[in-house]
This record gives sequence, structure tokens and C-alpha cells, in this order.
Amino acid sequence: MGLETWVLGAFLVALAVCIGTGTELLYALLFGMLCFSWYTVKKGRTPGNVLRLLLCGMARVGNIIIIFVLIGCLTASWRVGGTIPFILYYSVDLIEPRYFVLCTFLLCCMMSFLTGTSFGTSSTMGVICMMISNAAGLNPMLTAGAVLSGIFFGDRCSPMSSSAILVYSLTGTDIYRNIRGMMKTSLVPFLVSCVLYVVLAGGIAAEPDPTVTALFEENFSLNWVTVMPAVLMLLLALLRLDVKIAMGVSIVAASAAAILIQGAAPGELIRSLWTGGVFEEGSRLAVLLDGGGISSMIEVGAIVLVSASYSGIFSATPLLSGIKDRLKQTAKRLTPFGTVILTSVLSSMVSCNQSLGTILTWQICDDLYQDKEELAIALENSVILIAALIPWAIAGAVPVATIGAEITCLLAAFYLYLVPAWNLWISVRKQKFWKSPGNKLNQP
Repeated sequence: MGLETWVLGAFLVALAVCIGTGTELLYALLFGMLCFSWYTVKKGRTPGNVLRLLLCGMARVGNIIIIFVLIGCLTASWRVGGTIPFILYYSVDLIEPRYFVLCTFLLCCMMSFLTGTSFGTSSTMGVICMMISNAAGLNPMLTAGAVLSGIFFGDRCSPMSSSAILVYSLTGTDIYRNIRGMMKTSLVPFLVSCVLYVVLAGGIAAEPDPTVTALFEENFSLNWVTVMPAVLMLLLALLRLDVKIAMGVSIVAASAAAILIQGAAPGELIRSLWTGGVFEEGSRLAVLLDGGGISSMIEVGAIVLVSASYSGIFSATPLLSGIKDRLKQTAKRLTPFGTVILTSVLSSMVSCNQSLGTILTWQICDDLYQDKEELAIALENSVILIAALIPWAIAGAVPVATIGAEITCLLAAFYLYLVPAWNLWISVRKQKFWKSPGNKLNQP
């Protein structure tokens, strides 16, 4: 058994111990950094060189740390400024009772695309839809599955999504070109999901709860100006302005709305940018709107920063060479995308974390694609969604717990596995075409 196997094995054991004991995953990642650094020194590198390799890996995601801070400020200012309450208040009115499950899916898609967060959408729109569903006696598994499908629609392809930003930072691609590719490759799964939610719901009606909209009406001034931060964000995204500038403009607009329209004190607003929602603890409003803030991004930022440091070591040592060689052979049978799916499942099962699973999949599968845009779309169509299907991973487990559903609702989250399945079928068809004897382009 080689040194590489022992080092990787020690890292996997550390991950397993943290997961099994409920310890912060960051400790296992720091242990992994020590193991990989020790391995690099054993391979003849100096400690100073190892430090430079670690910093080189971290530098690759330096941009995303800045964006994480902006995401924290954005999600907080949208709450305090009334943007999210405005969207929720008027979205509930869009629900068509006979097609409630479909409306749940579409509203969660819209909310997650506007905010870029699966957790934030599940704790707002998701909770509201589940409350209505339970009151009407609808199938909770189906409604919860629609919520999960919808919240990861935006988590995958919103310009404000931390996972979409992570992928474009790792692959060095353009986020707006990635979004266009993601929309194109998920159109059929999206439409099939819509059909399934209509057919399986059976046309059973569910009426919205008027007390929910009254809650927002009583606590916020729902002036149309409060939605302008979201409008500006979408407009600037359509103009393909740098995502950091777009977020900054939206944060300023939401902060102005918080002070001028909602009557928030400047000190209260500043505190909310760090801590998130500043609503009365334990209140129904806090249950729906708590969250956001820079502090909510610290853990994921640390995970991304530490795990990204590995890439410098992986590129300068043969630590992953054996795994990559086997994957290249596997790709000839499963197609490169099929291999990415396989790696995504294993990475997500081991890491129990979407960000770490994404980075591990990228580091292992980076050589399977010459075109980095294709690699970015492959990651978005696989690990970003597959991480939510692992029952013990936080990507899916946290939203399921938030909306008060059973973990079996993952079976009804059709969008999450239709996207990988559809794109796997497409990749297999393409590979068969290029290898077919009748293909003139394949002739010597």
C-alpha cells in the first residue's frame, strides 16, 4: 500500500470521525491540510515551498471570499429593507389552488433565483408553502419534494448563488455564459418536473393562508420601491455587469430602503449586515425571515478556503494521480460526464457538504475536460444537485428539517435527479454517435 493511499485514507477517516461525532467539518479539513503538507515534504519539497503551494490554492478562490461577504450583506439587507417580504407577500397571491404543488415548485424556483440561496428559500417560501399544504391535507412528500426541487433551481443557476460562483471561480469561466448553459441543459428536466407535479398532485386544491400575508403587511411597508434591489440585481445581471458590482448596487439600494422606508436605525442596519435578520427572537416573523448576514457565510467561506488550498499540492504532487488515471479509463466507458456523476456521488457521500464535494469533484475530474466551460456545466449538472440527494449531507438535510418534512421527500425532488439523468443520457448519445462506424468524422 503506497504512501498516497495512507495519506488519503487518514483524511477520509478524519472526515468520517467528524461526521459521525457531529464535530465541525473544518477540523477534518485542517487535519487534511497537515497530512497533505507532510506528504509534500516527504516528496522532497521544502516547508516554504509547501506554504507557497497552499497559498497558491487559496488565491484561486480569493475572489469568491469577497463575493461571500457580499452575499451575506445582500441577504441581510433584502430582509431588513423589505425586499424579501415584498416578494413573499405578492408571490403567495400567485398561487393557483388547483395547481398548488406546481405553484410551490415555480415560486421556490423564482425565490431561489432571486436570492441565490437554497437555505434562505426553504426557510421563507418553503415554510409558507408547507404550512398551506399541511392545512389543506395535501401529500406532504410531494409538496416537500417540489420545495426541494425549486430551491436548488436557483442555488444552481442564480448569479447570486454561492455554488454557481464557486464553480465559475474554480474553472475560470464566465458566470453568465455558465448560466446560459445551465438553462439550456436543464430545460427538459424542468418541464418534465412541472408535468409530474401537476399529474401526481391530482388537481387537489389548497388555499393560501391569509395570516401569512397579514404578517408581512403588519410589520413592513410594502412599497413597490422595496423590490427595486431585486430588480436592479436582475437588470445588472442581464447587462452582464461584474457580479460584485451588481451585488454592491443592490445592497446600497436595499440599505436605503431599510432606513428610508422601513425606518431602520443605521446602527441596527449595520448590525444586521453582520448577524442577519434582527427580528424578535422566537416570533413567527423571525422563523420566516431570520438568517443571512456575513456571519452566515463564515463557515462555508472557511471550508472553501481550506479545501481550495489542497489544489496547489494536488497539482504539484502525484497524490491524486492514481485516482485520475483510473477515472480516465472509466470515462471511456461511462463518458466524462458519467465519471463526474460517479465522482460527485462519492465526494458528496464522503464530505456531506456541497462546497467541499464540489471542490473535491473539480480537483479529481479537472483533466477529463479540455473545455473549462464544459467542465463548469458538468459540475453544475452533477455535484451541485447530487449533494442535496445524499440523506446525511447538509445540503438536503437542512432544508428538509427547516420545512418540517420527512427525508423521504427526496424521492419527489424530481428536478434534482432529472437534470443529471437527462444530461447523462445526452452525453452517452453523443459518445455513441462519435464512435459509430457510420460517422464519417470518426473515420481515419
